[in-house]
Amino acid sequence: MATRSHAHHEQRALKLSLYGVLCFVVLGIGFALITKSDAILFDGVYSLIAFCMAIVTLKVARLAQRPDDDKFHFGYTAMEPTLNLFKSLIVIVTCVFALTGAVNRLLAGGNQAEYGLAIVYGVISTTGCFYIAWRMRRSSMDYRSDLVGVEAKTWFVDGLLSFAVLLGFIVAWSLELSGLGHYAPLVDPLLLITLVVLALPIPAKILFDSLKEVVAMAPPEDVVDEIENQLLETLTDVSTEHVELRVSKRGRVTYLLVHVVVADDFEVRGIAALDQIREKSESELKQWNPEIVMDMLFVRDRGCWQINFS
Repeated sequence: MATRSHAHHEQRALKLSLYGVLCFVVLGIGFALITKSDAILFDGVYSLIAFCMAIVTLKVARLAQRPDDDKFHFGYTAMEPTLNLFKSLIVIVTCVFALTGAVNRLLAGGNQAEYGLAIVYGVISTTGCFYIAWRMRRSSMDYRSDLVGVEAKTWFVDGLLSFAVLLGFIVAWSLELSGLGHYAPLVDPLLLITLVVLALPIPAKILFDSLKEVVAMAPPEDVVDEIENQLLETLTDVSTEHVELRVSKRGRVTYLLVHVVVADDFEVRGIAALDQIREKSESELKQWNPEIVMDMLFVRDRGCWQINFS
């Protein structure tokens, strides 16, 4: 029931993103045609790319809920970091495209637009993007969804771009009113260049984090240490000499491979007793993080398992 509720809330959050992107596609392209603004046109194109990716994200979110099968022995959750990797690359390419276009517009003398209507667009777009980013961020934290978390960051970047467009039009409009209208066309590309440079680290971090999951790198050391502390608390009743932990994270699932090196006084009371230890440990870990999947092995001879103890 909890898993079904989690999936329901995740799907609802992703649908909010999908509908929001569709609205901003229409809004951006419509205002771009009216104001003749390249910056607004870019914002609309960015939203169009986000709309296409949101459709794919919904599909992957549904796949990630499926259990393992003959084709995917470890389930479909590995598709999540793969999608996030691809999405971050698209965002980076879009930002680089915007940077190149802004530099070209600057060298060509800027771009003249209808600044009054453009300011109206900037206010609507900036407010809407930051609101949806806030909603998505809350959902990602409440339901531990990497897909929704990446959507929140994408909306935040879109909000920053819209805010830069808004600032550019306000400054350009002010210059026109003050008699310095010949400088107005330069403001928009300058602000867009600055913002793209500041925004690029966000998709770059998503790219790096997703790549680590795709190649099955261990999570950050502090995360592994926290998991290990939680694991050891579940084994306080077991006589152990050492507990070796291996961790990998693929999307929403954190996989633990645990080797329990039992002490000399450990008594084996049958397979059922070992199963009880595993079940108790995994149950307590899932209360802390419901997305944990664990395999636990009991060993006595370290050498035969070739465990690397540091």
